Amino acid sequence: MRMVQARRTERVQHARALQPWTSKAARDPAVRALADPLARKLASLGQIRRYAKNSLLMRENEPAQELFVILAGVVTVFVADAAGREMVLGQYGPAACVGEMALEGQARCASVRALERTVCSVVKRKKLRQALSADPQLALQLLATVSKRVRSATGVAKSLALSNVYRRVSDLLLSLEYEEIDGRPWSREALRQLDIANRVGASRDMISRVLKELRRGGYIAMRDRRFTILRRPPVRW
Repeated sequence: MRMVQARRTERVQHARALQPWTSKAARDPAVRALADPLARKLASLGQIRRYAKNSLLMRENEPAQELFVILAGVVTVFVADAAGREMVLGQYGPAACVGEMALEGQARCASVRALERTVCSVVKRKKLRQALSADPQLALQLLATVSKRVRSATGVAKSLALSNVYRRVSDLLLSLEYEEIDGRPWSREALRQLDIANRVGASRDMISRVLKELRRGGYIAMRDRRFTILRRPPVRW
């Protein structure tokens, strides 16, 4: 009898190993609604948490023990110095992951703040590593996402080091994600001049001047803090 029970337990454990993302979160409507397969698998590993606007999901330099999959809302990733000055590294919405440093368990290299009411699936480091070990394809997909994020960060660093403010603003506008609204592609993100200034490392006054010149030259249009590219801006102003 004990041998039969032991075999049943072994079969159950084996089935769980083959489907490491089966959990309560997997049945959550917000998780099941994610169109991206990688985000859906990762989100089903975690626990659902809700964050108020302006609350911190993670802090720079704290131990990285969790991965966050955004189910609803928007977050900003930023770094800050001792004086409290911030530089924005990116903004992310539903289906995006933040906190990939949880893979190695080292200190966070950036902070993440909710720009609006946000819902995340929070995956513990141990459970994440178990799932990746059980599913090499999932590990490769996550690695591709991390590589893309690193490539983007490298591009930002290069732009800050080698380009003038106009070029940095132009590159930022060209790198945004766009969606079609009223027959034209408009940026998904609604960006204030201060948001752009923080992201490209320039003053708000300088950003205002650059945007004014781009609009005057017929290169961009703005509506409700969103942008559309009317024609590609020149490499140099």
